[in-house]
Amino acid sequence: MKQLPVWPAVACDLVCVVVFTLVGTANHASGGSVAHVLAVGAPFVVGLAVGWLASRAWRAPAQPWPTGVAIWFATVVLGLALRPLFTGGFAWSFALVTAVFLAVTMLGWRLLATLAQRRAA
Repeated sequence: MKQLPVWPAVACDLVCVVVFTLVGTANHASGGSVAHVLAVGAPFVVGLAVGWLASRAWRAPAQPWPTGVAIWFATVVLGLALRPLFTGGFAWSFALVTAVFLAVTMLGWRLLATLAQRRAA
Protein backbone atom coordinates (compact mmCIF):
# COMPACT_ATOMS: atom_id res chain seq x y z
CA MET A 1 0.00 0.00 0.00
CA LYS A 2 1.38 3.40 -0.97
CA GLN A 3 2.25 5.69 1.94
CA LEU A 4 0.85 9.20 2.26
CA PRO A 5 3.57 11.85 1.78
CA VAL A 6 4.79 13.53 4.96
CA TRP A 7 3.89 17.18 4.30
CA PRO A 8 0.17 16.64 3.64
CA ALA A 9 0.02 14.62 6.85
CA VAL A 10 1.75 17.38 8.83
CA ALA A 11 -0.67 19.88 7.29
CA CYS A 12 -3.70 17.76 8.26
CA ASP A 13 -2.53 17.54 11.88
CA LEU A 14 -1.77 21.24 11.99
CA VAL A 15 -5.21 22.06 10.57
CA CYS A 16 -6.77 19.94 13.33
CA VAL A 17 -4.94 21.96 16.00
CA VAL A 18 -5.70 25.30 14.31
CA VAL A 19 -9.41 24.49 13.94
CA PHE A 20 -9.52 23.36 17.58
CA THR A 21 -7.94 26.66 18.63
CA LEU A 22 -10.18 28.83 16.45
CA VAL A 23 -13.38 27.06 17.49
CA GLY A 24 -12.39 27.21 21.15
CA THR A 25 -11.49 30.88 21.17
CA ALA A 26 -14.61 31.77 19.16
CA ASN A 27 -16.90 29.81 21.49
CA HIS A 28 -15.46 31.53 24.52
CA ALA A 29 -15.43 34.99 22.96
CA SER A 30 -11.70 35.18 23.55
CA GLY A 31 -10.55 35.07 19.93
CA GLY A 32 -10.36 38.83 19.54
CA SER A 33 -6.69 39.06 18.68
CA VAL A 34 -4.29 37.04 16.59
CA ALA A 35 -1.81 37.09 19.49
CA HIS A 36 -4.34 35.43 21.80
CA VAL A 37 -5.22 32.74 19.27
CA LEU A 38 -1.50 32.05 18.77
CA ALA A 39 -0.94 31.88 22.54
CA VAL A 40 -3.82 29.41 22.95
CA GLY A 41 -2.65 27.21 20.06
CA ALA A 42 1.11 27.34 20.65
CA PRO A 43 1.32 24.70 23.41
CA PHE A 44 -0.63 22.26 21.26
CA VAL A 45 1.59 22.93 18.25
CA VAL A 46 4.61 22.21 20.46
CA GLY A 47 2.96 18.97 21.59
CA LEU A 48 2.21 18.10 17.97
CA ALA A 49 5.84 18.64 16.95
CA VAL A 50 7.12 16.53 19.85
CA GLY A 51 4.63 13.80 18.96
CA TRP A 52 5.81 13.74 15.36
CA LEU A 53 9.46 13.54 16.42
CA ALA A 54 8.98 11.02 19.23
CA SER A 55 6.90 8.66 17.09
CA ARG A 56 9.08 9.18 13.99
CA ALA A 57 5.79 9.71 12.20
CA TRP A 58 7.42 10.42 8.84
CA ARG A 59 7.83 6.63 8.46
CA ALA A 60 4.05 6.03 8.38
CA PRO A 61 2.29 9.38 8.85
CA ALA A 62 -1.25 8.19 8.04
CA GLN A 63 -1.29 5.10 10.26
CA PRO A 64 -3.93 5.51 12.97
CA TRP A 65 -2.06 3.05 15.21
CA PRO A 66 0.53 3.53 16.57
CA THR A 67 1.51 6.75 14.78
CA GLY A 68 -1.77 8.65 15.06
CA VAL A 69 -2.36 7.68 18.67
CA ALA A 70 1.19 8.67 19.67
CA ILE A 71 0.88 12.07 17.97
CA TRP A 72 -2.58 12.66 19.45
CA PHE A 73 -1.41 11.69 22.95
CA ALA A 74 1.65 13.97 22.82
CA THR A 75 -0.41 16.84 21.43
CA VAL A 76 -3.01 16.58 24.18
CA VAL A 77 -0.73 15.86 27.15
CA LEU A 78 1.99 18.36 26.30
CA GLY A 79 -0.50 20.96 25.10
CA LEU A 80 -2.41 20.77 28.38
CA ALA A 81 0.79 20.72 30.44
CA LEU A 82 2.26 23.75 28.64
CA ARG A 83 -0.99 25.72 28.41
CA PRO A 84 -0.65 27.40 31.82
CA LEU A 85 2.71 28.81 30.71
CA PHE A 86 1.11 30.45 27.67
CA THR A 87 -2.38 31.50 28.73
CA GLY A 88 -2.87 30.27 32.29
CA GLY A 89 -5.51 28.07 33.74
CA PHE A 90 -6.51 24.45 33.56
CA ALA A 91 -9.92 22.84 33.77
CA TRP A 92 -10.75 19.15 33.55
CA SER A 93 -13.70 19.90 31.29
CA PHE A 94 -11.33 21.66 28.88
CA ALA A 95 -8.97 18.66 29.02
CA LEU A 96 -11.81 16.31 28.12
CA VAL A 97 -13.05 18.46 25.23
CA THR A 98 -9.46 18.82 23.99
CA ALA A 99 -8.81 15.08 24.07
CA VAL A 100 -12.08 14.19 22.33
CA PHE A 101 -11.93 16.90 19.64
CA LEU A 102 -8.31 16.15 18.75
CA ALA A 103 -8.91 12.38 18.80
CA VAL A 104 -11.86 12.68 16.43
CA THR A 105 -10.01 14.97 14.02
CA MET A 106 -6.43 13.68 14.19
CA LEU A 107 -7.36 10.01 14.19
CA GLY A 108 -10.36 10.61 11.95
CA TRP A 109 -8.40 11.90 8.97
CA ARG A 110 -6.01 8.97 9.35
CA LEU A 111 -8.87 6.46 9.35
CA LEU A 112 -10.36 8.11 6.27
CA ALA A 113 -6.98 8.07 4.51
CA THR A 114 -6.52 4.39 5.38
CA LEU A 115 -9.97 3.52 4.03
CA ALA A 116 -9.33 5.50 0.84
CA GLN A 117 -6.01 3.72 0.31
CA ARG A 118 -7.61 0.31 0.81
CA ARG A 119 -10.40 1.11 -1.62
CA ALA A 120 -7.90 2.32 -4.21
CA ALA A 121 -5.81 -0.86 -3.90
